[in-house]
Amino acid sequence: MNTVKQHSIVILGGGAAGLALASKIGRRYRRSKSVRVMLVDQQLTHVWKPLLHEVAAGSFDPNVNEISFLAQAKRCGFKFRLGSLSGIDRKEKRITLAPIYDEQNNLLSKERNISYDTLVVAVGSVSNDFGVAGVNEHCLYLDTTQQAENFHKRLVRTYTQIFSSDQSVKDPELHISIIGAGATGVELAAQLRQIADLLDTYGDVTEHSMRLNVRIVEGADRILPALPENLSVATAKQLKKLGVEIYTSEVVTEINENAVHTKSGKVIPSNISVWAAGIKAPALLQHTNGLELNKINQLLVKDTLQTTLDDNIFAIGDCAACIWEGEKYVPPRAQSAHQQATLLVKSIRNRLKGDPLPVFEYRDYGSLVSLGSYSTVGNLMGNVIKTVRIEGFLARLVYLSLYKMHQVSLFGYVRTALFTLSNIFRRSVHPEIKLH
Repeated sequence: MNTVKQHSIVILGGGAAGLALASKIGRRYRRSKSVRVMLVDQQLTHVWKPLLHEVAAGSFDPNVNEISFLAQAKRCGFKFRLGSLSGIDRKEKRITLAPIYDEQNNLLSKERNISYDTLVVAVGSVSNDFGVAGVNEHCLYLDTTQQAENFHKRLVRTYTQIFSSDQSVKDPELHISIIGAGATGVELAAQLRQIADLLDTYGDVTEHSMRLNVRIVEGADRILPALPENLSVATAKQLKKLGVEIYTSEVVTEINENAVHTKSGKVIPSNISVWAAGIKAPALLQHTNGLELNKINQLLVKDTLQTTLDDNIFAIGDCAACIWEGEKYVPPRAQSAHQQATLLVKSIRNRLKGDPLPVFEYRDYGSLVSLGSYSTVGNLMGNVIKTVRIEGFLARLVYLSLYKMHQVSLFGYVRTALFTLSNIFRRSVHPEIKLH
């Protein structure tokens, strides 16, 4: 009896790129006995990372909107394993997953080995603290759903303390400092101002008011330094209208419990500090058995998205360093991850057939920054008209369509439409913000 050798495709990381790839490949080969697709992630659920600032502010409930990896695997025909990478044996073509422990340090799962023929690394990115003193001790991050929820709990707890205090303090103040004026920092600042306005409407209930001071601290000479200057100027203007204080050309040197210190000598009061000043690939990529990494820990890849030293290993998303336009790398954005995942569907198909692999060519479709319900600003790029600046309602629609495109890649058009309708009905009976 002849047995067909099964080609094992293992995808590390269930972020935007990894989960979309696993879903598409799983659906394509779900009835094939010669191909096995497996997704590995250290969490059980997925939330689209560009929305974590809304989770932090309480305007997006992850318990309602998160995606179960197990349910998605069953729906799309791929396998799922819970775990975190602890090593890669490139010679034997297998990965090792670290043991799993519960909160009481009880062993739930021993170390496991998983064989692969094609390995795709899509583990995303984490915040880069650049060695600044006090960041780990006194700053919150927004890299994961849990971290975003921790921020929200801290925010609610602080409000509760103020609302529960005696009336002797007239209009108490809460100072929130966001270090880093990239898209995450800017969007969080606007979202917090929106939440502050909504909480003011509860003043008759709490019989207490509070002033929320939101500040952005950026080392570059303008906010959104990686984006076009006209977009930066427009966004800064909107933020100042909202009452957000902006400190540019201020390099943070230390953070303590109640303040942010800068190189110029400024001491900025801060009850809650959020670090959003840069990214790097996760430390677990140090366990990739000698694969080439750049200075922020990203895996170096060729134009086929294969790692430079091993053609059996691909890397996509924020953890991949792919050359773009000479010496620059493809920017770590959701659109980059989506484009790379789409290409890899074709790459794996060709790889299984023994055909040449396609080359990745990043297309920059522009940038959008959401300022909550107040506005959205951005620029769109195309072939006929190089750059078009948009803002307001049209920009908001385009921004929302990015999330819908992500959902379509996971669920298809019909289920995405049903999800959208259910959320519309849900918002009609639930508060605009999560208050617990």
